[in-house]
Amino acid sequence: MSGAEITAAVTAAANVMAEKLNANELAFLGAVFTQLADTLLTIAASMELCDNNNEQ
Repeated sequence: MSGAEITAAVTAAANVMAEKLNANELAFLGAVFTQLADTLLTIAASMELCDNNNEQ
């Protein structure tokens, strides 16, 4: 999947959710996905750091 296809899919998913959820539900879901993204990035950074430390 290309970057353009990924962003189009994410945008489409957001539009579908926006049609079915109210503003409070959307805000909550946005906060949940933001936390998920932050946690995934933290895990990936930790894994990279551990891999780099193990190579030395």
